[in-house]
Amino acid sequence: MSKESSGKGDVDRSRSREDRRVVLPIPERERRATAMLDAQDPDSQFPPIEPVRPPADAPNVLIVLLDDVGFGAAQPFGGLIDTPTADRLAGSGLRYTRFHTTALCAPTRAALLTGRNHHTVNMGAITELATSAPGQTSVRPQDCAPLAETLRLNGYSTAQFGKCHEVPPWESSPMGPHDRWPTGSGFEHFYGFIGGETNQYEPAIYHDTVPVEPEKTPEEGYHFTEDMTDKSIDWLRQQKSLMPDKPFFMYWAPGATHAPHHVPPEWSAKYAGMFDQGWDATREAIFARQQELGVVGPDAVLTERPDAIPAWDDMDDDLKPILARQMEVYAGFLEHTDHHLGRLVDALEELEVLDDTLVFYVVGDNGASAEGTLRGTFNEMLVLNGVPELETSEFMRERIDRFGTPDAFNHYAVGWAHAMCTPYQWTKQVASHWGGTRNGTIVHWPNGIDASNEIRHQFGHVIDIAPTVLRAAGIPEPVTVNGFDQHPYEGYALNDTFDDAECAEIHETQYFEMFVNRGIYQKGWTAVTRHSTPWDMSAPNPDVHDDVWELYAPGDWTQSNDISAENPDQLRRLQELFLIEAARHNVLPLDDRRAERFDPDRAGRPQLIRGRTQLLFGGMRRLSESSVVNIKNKTHAVTCQVVVPVGGGSGTLIAQGGRYGGWTVYLTTDGLPAYCYNLFGLERFKMIGSKPVPEGEHQVRMEFDYEGGGAGKGGTATLYVDGSEVASGGVAATVPGVFSADETTDIGTDTATVVTDDLDRTTVTFNGTVKWVQIDLGDAAQDFDHLVTPEERYRIAMARQ
Repeated sequence: MSKESSGKGDVDRSRSREDRRVVLPIPERERRATAMLDAQDPDSQFPPIEPVRPPADAPNVLIVLLDDVGFGAAQPFGGLIDTPTADRLAGSGLRYTRFHTTALCAPTRAALLTGRNHHTVNMGAITELATSAPGQTSVRPQDCAPLAETLRLNGYSTAQFGKCHEVPPWESSPMGPHDRWPTGSGFEHFYGFIGGETNQYEPAIYHDTVPVEPEKTPEEGYHFTEDMTDKSIDWLRQQKSLMPDKPFFMYWAPGATHAPHHVPPEWSAKYAGMFDQGWDATREAIFARQQELGVVGPDAVLTERPDAIPAWDDMDDDLKPILARQMEVYAGFLEHTDHHLGRLVDALEELEVLDDTLVFYVVGDNGASAEGTLRGTFNEMLVLNGVPELETSEFMRERIDRFGTPDAFNHYAVGWAHAMCTPYQWTKQVASHWGGTRNGTIVHWPNGIDASNEIRHQFGHVIDIAPTVLRAAGIPEPVTVNGFDQHPYEGYALNDTFDDAECAEIHETQYFEMFVNRGIYQKGWTAVTRHSTPWDMSAPNPDVHDDVWELYAPGDWTQSNDISAENPDQLRRLQELFLIEAARHNVLPLDDRRAERFDPDRAGRPQLIRGRTQLLFGGMRRLSESSVVNIKNKTHAVTCQVVVPVGGGSGTLIAQGGRYGGWTVYLTTDGLPAYCYNLFGLERFKMIGSKPVPEGEHQVRMEFDYEGGGAGKGGTATLYVDGSEVASGGVAATVPGVFSADETTDIGTDTATVVTDDLDRTTVTFNGTVKWVQIDLGDAAQDFDHLVTPEERYRIAMARQ
């Protein structure tokens, strides 16, 4: 161990560096303030610059987080779906059978990445439902620095690939701010999408903070999981080529297997007929495998299917082939995802760093998703808008061969989600029961763990990953990061369980809460109460004081035998403990609102855009729905000032949404002015002029007169060119809540999928110039005589911003 002499005696330099790691960035070592005149004088010598590096033998770190995968889906935990990469890592690693998430995606991700509970870091629900209440704002506190930032400041290379759902909605536009984007959260590089889901064939991708388009089309074989894997392998190779002495931290979080369940047909074809027996028989088959593998306790019981979920035998026989096809597609989707992770693992092995990489493979950020209704759906946007009844069984039957393809935005039925959470009760969102929160996890690190192909039953939670990584790397938990004193980690390092299957449980107490579904775990006991149902957002929720609590003993592996009636004192004790933990972690007040919280004003969160008028300019694109004034359920006008080139114009002037719902003003390939309203891909209402817009500068304006009477009603759309009416027609119904979870507003083009079927990827971009587009709402839409002059445009737009 090297030492350096100073005026105050010998100082252990390596020890000093380790002590300084509790303050980040690591303080620079003090240098002598004086030197001789001549740099060649021996007394002018200085010690070499030492770049920041982690302690010796700190491993590379790879955290894999899949999306919406229940405990019973993947092979290592008893599932019927082939996951060879998971099997491979488990075969030379450890399987954790009692590992837990928060029951919802963004909260789980925020907790995993910070080592603190989701309410502590203000992620009580998804970002789109943020409120002004503590614990619910979606704004990560400065005193909860992410793991990536801690590792970066200790000398790790850091990168994130895939999904990021932790950005507050009012910060999600291309203009940022980017403080809470991955590159502002400790990751030096990001390639992925911002939000809860994306179209796997035509995603909205960002490279760091810059929007980019996929390099191939769906017809050319593009799929986002393959693309992000290619990019992660490229980054990995470059990192090891240029910085071989630096370990890396990679967070690999695909959008899979979140809806839409998109996978090339050859992957789902493999599972043809496998699920024809239905979800009840599938649960039984999975449970038998789980018992055989030992991933459930020897006395575990397969829980009963809740009455709210229909039996397979009670489903309409005509619907069963569609339901079976939904599950075949999902199975192919999961295997496809695991396959591409395998390519990344292969790259680690080729670089000879796999054995020195600590891998956490968390198979799901919550239980399987029951957000697809009792029948499933060809277009998830119908469900998200609360109008699944618009989609008939006949409609799905006619499209059975298109599930999983670029034509679909599909999601499977609730019964399949429940089966994928075998052997537990309930699903995603239901934080009270293990079906919502228990996710199988694989840990692989041959150079740091002697045990291999073993099972661990100790309780764990995603907040345990950060302290476990730091301990493995020999890095202390920081006390100060970037000038902010840090809130201590709330998770526990699980390293002692690596080589000791009988290690005493380290994480003894954990609360759970999501949409007021809540529970408490302590030393094997659980007290829980389910308050709401994921697939029935319109149903009134009970008063929280009327919720019925259940109590399960430590030996009840699956929460199958409620003993609350026989043990009222123990139940009361755990209920009190839940309240204590809830108060400590900003869980209170309990908030079961869902639809209401989508309204920023009612929720008390900022809005990027306010007022009745918004002015946009040519070239602006990838504007999220929260970045544009809301035209839904109200009278509005859209005015486009354009320059048509010599020879005639064609292409998009403005578009919002895409193939599965949205609207656009455009010129057809014949140069005709047009407006198209796309109602969930079920029907397109078009108004098209009879004469092409001539070359030169012109104004194309669409006025929509909403009929009122509630949300999602119809109206009349009228199209004008230079103030003269050129087309008019009715729109029978409209999208009431959200056009898309990932499609955006674009000026002069239509990125990702195209709203109208009059244009395709080769003709969608306007061949002229869009100078500006103005959107006016309500009375503002009626301020002009079908024509906006330059003077009026600037005067009114500036007055109403």
